[in-house]
Order: sequence, then C-alpha cells, then structure tokens
Amino acid sequence: MKALVAVKRVVDYNVKVRVQADGSGVDIGNVKMSMNPFDEVAVEEAVRLKEAGKISEIVAVSLGVKKCEDTLRTALAMGADRAIHVETDEALEPRVVAKLLQKVVEKEQPEILLLGKQAIDDDACETAQRLAALLNAPQAAFASKVELGEEEVVVSREIDGGVETVALKLPAVISADLRLNEPSFVKLPNLMAAKKKPLEKLTVADLGVDLTPRLLVKQYAEPKARQAGVKVADVAELVAKLAAAKAI
Repeated sequence: MKALVAVKRVVDYNVKVRVQADGSGVDIGNVKMSMNPFDEVAVEEAVRLKEAGKISEIVAVSLGVKKCEDTLRTALAMGADRAIHVETDEALEPRVVAKLLQKVVEKEQPEILLLGKQAIDDDACETAQRLAALLNAPQAAFASKVELGEEEVVVSREIDGGVETVALKLPAVISADLRLNEPSFVKLPNLMAAKKKPLEKLTVADLGVDLTPRLLVKQYAEPKARQAGVKVADVAELVAKLAAAKAI
C-alpha cells in the first residue's frame, strides 16, 4: 500500500511575518523557511503507519520554487521513501494546487493521501477538500486519529460538537490536524541519508495544468495594533461602558 503526502514550504511559524513596504506581499528575504506544521504532522502519521506495517511506501510531493527541495529532503529524513517536486516560480492558488496534486495522484496511484488541514501562510484550508472532489474520493478533514485497514480507513475527526468517526473506502484523502500526533525530532544522520533518496523533478508542462490565477490580491497590510484594555471598578461601570459603546 502506498501513501502520498503533500508538503508545503512556508515561513517558519516562529518568525514574525513582515509585510513589504509597498504592500505587494510578505517579506521572505533572509527569513527562515520550513515545512508547514500541519504537513509535518501528515508526514509523521504516514511514517507511523509504515512502521506499523500498514503501508509499504511513502511518497512526498511539493509544489513551488527550487528551494522546496529542502522541504522534501526534510520529509525524506523523517521517513519518506522518495519525493516528487513540481517546480514552478508562479504563485499557486489552492485550486491550482489541487489540480497539480490530482495529476500526481493519477500518476502514482496511492491508496491513501495525507495533507495538512491548512497552510499557515494563506490559511485557505481547502486544498484537501478540492483534491478529494477532483478525484471523486472519500475524505476526512481535521483528522485526530487514523486507523488504516486493508480496504478502508477509520478516521476520528474534530468537529464543533466534539469528535466524529467515519469509515472511508480506499483510496481516500485525509487532512491532518495538530492533535493527530507530535512529529519526531529529525536527527542529523537521517538528514544526511535523505540526500541519497530519490527526488523526481516535474514541471507544470509535464502535468498540463493551467496556472492562470482567478484571484486578484490588491494589497497586503499588517493588522492594526491592539489597543490596551481598561479596568473598571464594578459591574455598574462595566455596563455603562458597554452601553456607551453600543455593545449591549
């Protein structure tokens, strides 16, 4: 059984994001980049399933600039067997990402597809759902537990009312939430060994997907600074202030 895991290169979650002076985008010059945390959880889950003997091969795939190879090497160091890089310098909307992944899936024919539930740069939270729709495959978003069988996978997923458990026929698409697991620390020997694992290069032309954007971003802006709160002496003063602000 084969698992395909999609990973994205994003600004490291510990870095304070800065907007460029002209508002045209996010400043990533000399900024630490890393694997999207939700995707890291997805890779870890695939590795654990392989260690449990449930799957035999893990293929990591990333879409984007040449430096995405570094992200793929991290996935290989975590335990993926091989990697596929669809290289492009174009900005990719979730709609396009899903179509590119669809082509890779059709080529690789995996039984289980694992993605992070969202990327921390655009917070779109829609690629997994779009991919499932394109493949006409069952899906489970926001997974907190995965139990893989021979013909189906049972997924516990977080919903507003608590936890929902669903059984999906394979092949299936699963998006990982942070509670699914805690990724293991990647050791230096594994990083060195990852350099010898196969990394296939593809182009957008190879997959035949139109990258023309349908969204127009006019400007990026940082959120306004949060104003300091005030203390009130008693409930009466609190009610008066809320009434003055027309909050009640």
